[in-house]
Amino acid sequence: MSGKLQITLVKSMIGRPEKHRKVLRGLGLKKMNRSVMRQDTPEIRGMVNTVSHLVKAEEVTDETK
Repeated sequence: MSGKLQITLVKSMIGRPEKHRKVLRGLGLKKMNRSVMRQDTPEIRGMVNTVSHLVKAEEVTDETK
């Protein structure tokens, strides 16, 4: 798990529980259809699993080696 994840917010956080909003802010997602790159760690995977119904996560391979 040394790669990266591209995480995109695909559904609005309006009307969602405060815990979900905090997780999305912790990931760095503020607006719809915006993406962030994060290291693929167990902590980030857990955050993505918590809000999996709101985000799309894709593994990105590092091809610049």
